[in-house]
Amino acid sequence: MKIQSTSRARSVGISSTALAMALAWTPVAMAQEAPAADPSAQETPESTEGDIVVQGFRASLATALNQKREETAAIDSIVAEDIGKFPDSNLAESMQRVPGVALSRGDGGEGRNISVRGLGAGFTRVRINGMEGTSQTGSSDIYGAGNSGRSFDFNAFPTEIFSSLAVRKTPSADVEEGSLGATVDLKAPHPLDYDKDFVLSATARGVYNEVSKKLDPRASAIISKQFADGTFGVLLSGAYQKRHLREAGYSAVDILSSTLGGNQLGTGAAAQPFCTPIGYTPVSPSPVTYAGRGASATMCSTGNPRTGTIAAYNTIMALRSNFSPAAAATPGSGAFFPRIPRYVNSEQDTERFGGTATIQWKPTENTDISIDGLYSRLNVERRDNYIALLSFARNINNNGQPMVSVRDVEFDQNGSLVYGLFDGVDIRSEGLVDTFVSTFKQANFNFRHRFSDSFEISGLAGISNSLWDGKERLQTFIDAIDADGVTIDFRDGGYNPTIGFGIDVANPANFAYAPSPDGGVTFLGGFSTQGKPSRNETKNKTFELNTKWDVTPGFTVKVGGQFRESDYSARGATQYTGQNVTRALPAGTSLTSITRQITGVDDIFGTGAPASWVAIDPDKWRQTFNFPNGFDFCIDASCGVGTSRIRERIKSGYLMVNFDTSETLPFTLRGDAGVRYVKTDMRAVGFLTRALASSPTGVTATANVVDRDYEDFLPSVNVVGEITPDLLVRASMARVISRPELGVMIPGSPSITATTRNASTNNPFLNPIRANTLDLALEWYFKPGSLLSVAYFYKDIETYIQNATENIPFNQLGLPDALLAGTNTIPTDIFTVRRPLNTPGGPLKGFEVNAQVQFDFLPGFLSHFGALGSYTRVTSKIDYITGTGTIFTSDLIDLSKNSASGTLYYEDDRFSIRGTASYRDRYTRAIIAANGSDIRANQPNTFVDASASYKLTDNFKLILEAQNITDARNTLYIDSVRQDTLFQTRIGRTFTFGLNAQF
Repeated sequence: MKIQSTSRARSVGISSTALAMALAWTPVAMAQEAPAADPSAQETPESTEGDIVVQGFRASLATALNQKREETAAIDSIVAEDIGKFPDSNLAESMQRVPGVALSRGDGGEGRNISVRGLGAGFTRVRINGMEGTSQTGSSDIYGAGNSGRSFDFNAFPTEIFSSLAVRKTPSADVEEGSLGATVDLKAPHPLDYDKDFVLSATARGVYNEVSKKLDPRASAIISKQFADGTFGVLLSGAYQKRHLREAGYSAVDILSSTLGGNQLGTGAAAQPFCTPIGYTPVSPSPVTYAGRGASATMCSTGNPRTGTIAAYNTIMALRSNFSPAAAATPGSGAFFPRIPRYVNSEQDTERFGGTATIQWKPTENTDISIDGLYSRLNVERRDNYIALLSFARNINNNGQPMVSVRDVEFDQNGSLVYGLFDGVDIRSEGLVDTFVSTFKQANFNFRHRFSDSFEISGLAGISNSLWDGKERLQTFIDAIDADGVTIDFRDGGYNPTIGFGIDVANPANFAYAPSPDGGVTFLGGFSTQGKPSRNETKNKTFELNTKWDVTPGFTVKVGGQFRESDYSARGATQYTGQNVTRALPAGTSLTSITRQITGVDDIFGTGAPASWVAIDPDKWRQTFNFPNGFDFCIDASCGVGTSRIRERIKSGYLMVNFDTSETLPFTLRGDAGVRYVKTDMRAVGFLTRALASSPTGVTATANVVDRDYEDFLPSVNVVGEITPDLLVRASMARVISRPELGVMIPGSPSITATTRNASTNNPFLNPIRANTLDLALEWYFKPGSLLSVAYFYKDIETYIQNATENIPFNQLGLPDALLAGTNTIPTDIFTVRRPLNTPGGPLKGFEVNAQVQFDFLPGFLSHFGALGSYTRVTSKIDYITGTGTIFTSDLIDLSKNSASGTLYYEDDRFSIRGTASYRDRYTRAIIAANGSDIRANQPNTFVDASASYKLTDNFKLILEAQNITDARNTLYIDSVRQDTLFQTRIGRTFTFGLNAQF
């Protein structure tokens, strides 16, 4: 395996914390007075295919290192440290220790997907038991919401059902294409892998998180039985986990210039972003144009007086943005405000179950046949609650930001808001219930038969199904209109502001839930089902046949072919016209009777959050309005909704030679060289909407079908030279492709979010991302179980895919105005529109430094220590297209220039402990290139974990684990210069204790 360390100065302090924890435990180990073990006794011999039986962390490392040494391609492995025991509680978190792998976390801080050598999750292929798989889950919008592409969400699976994983960083012709970053192989155990005819292992754990303050169960078991003198076997495994997650923090949703925050009055020099103070010219909103809203010389709107100061207003108008010539000419364009500043409370109930079933028959050493089944199911109910200042996201049509008075304001040198005091601000308490189920099923048949000493045939046939079923996404909200004395205060210098709401947000009497009194100008509460229920489903089929001919000693020819089909479908829903309109509370029902209090955010997160705030209780709301029985949903084209699909059929064949000169030449040179031919046929079906009065939703949809195909020749070479038996040099060259994400190729109508004035369109004619790659590495296996290595990699990315952003009026999108019905948005409102395009690529290059050392050369108990670590440096320059059509050069999406991981461990006959610190540098999540900001990105983070176990007897072992020991937080920001906070939550520390029994 490759599990690696850090030499980066910024992570030294945190790494020291982990190491100190490990050292603090060593007296316990010393107290056992166990004799020092022979280091060689714990070494695992060079593994053969299927040899997975190891015991302990040290043996796991040694097994993986031996596998790496024998490979011709650059492959790093992680092997289970015991039967049914993966080194970490999450697959993605295990891969942090692989050099070049950086982790992206989702809800609750759990590892969700990975980036390899600067290339994000969409560039990484995952195979399960040799078959390409997809895994789709949901998450908070800030973490990417539901996965609708090729990215693999590792948090859908329990770790206990797998025995090993391998990260393949360089391709070979006999491995199917599709990866620009890496191919990850997940393998479930087989019954004939074990050296005993009967194996039973079971583990029970309790998991406690200091934020949720819940103790949750986690259990797993594996049972394996061999028959017929070890030639036939059956294995069953299962794992179950229930979690109650909670995180709390701050969200800004977006950061916008004052002249964009609410589609303000006027353009250019005439723009007036806020309600002008008395004595300021011109008067805005105009008493003439907006007299019906109550605008006058002294009033911003009805009941909302002009209380702003000329000094504060002039401070805003004096700031000009240099983002574009148009912005530079607009007063106030350089003053940036949080769009929806709000506190967040997110609670999530998850239930994860997974299992495998395998039948294996190996009548002779020449024949191996197996049937594998795998099942995983993740049930999630997420409940998000926000208390928000909404006016900065509302336009004049909703009495928004242009009717807010500014009494005091302060900005930093970059134009970011430092402090503001406002009157006439609308406040919203919003609740969101998101319920989904992610299910994965796979069955595959594998066989290998050697007909003679020189000829072998192997093959695979399999099917899989990945289903993300979004059962409900219910938003409910109550509003307070025109609050005075509202403050946003960043003056303490932290990432997050203190928000003063000007009213008691815990008092239901200060809020309203009722139909709009003025045709949608003023909101007084409401609800939305946000396109749910919905389903994303991917069905995969794979058939492959491979032949292997040992022509002469040290020279082998491989020929094979493969057929793959991937059928992706996505379906949403919509309500019938009139059923998305807010209803009045029934007679005798008060707002107090359908609300609850959100408490504890101030204790969890701090930074001035309110002690509590009132929010709609979703269960009481459902009962009051008979939801969902009181609402009907439509899922067909007559309502403007259809089932979009993308079907890919991929036919490929390869020719490859393997060579090894160890028996024919005085020096050893081994490797592989070959070429793979790939033909891709794609059919994409989407739906275009149009207005239709007879439709129950005012629009209908017609199918739009796009057929296309393309082909590629993909040569690859991997060479390993043995300078000495322990000093290896590796070289690899290849041409690779990575196909576009599935969701962005659906040829349908733009996705419209009227409340935030965003739209996105797809592009079924996107070409794959193609690149030429070079890898060089030097590896020194200076003693058993130890490694020092350095690797250099270069990728010439010929083309890239980005979402280009531009601001255009809705009525220029070619869509019916009926789509805006009931949204209080008008056709001339400016929308931010994102479109995927093939754009010029650019180079990516970097290096990795890796170390794995066992300290068995030290005396006494010190010989039981070991360390491993890695440091990776990656740089790239990708050309992006901005909203104005110019070229903007920046890093690749998801690329962290620096990443590192370090582990110190101790292990003897009974006791084992390790501490791990993983650092990831800042990385870009999206290129915005519009609205005055260039990027949306993640701040650097360091997470520290620890694990310990103690063997009570030969059959029973105690387990103790701790995650996020330093209570790290994840912070997202916007713009590379201003770095305004978009999102930060606290997830807290998690502690796990358990007992393993093995027979």
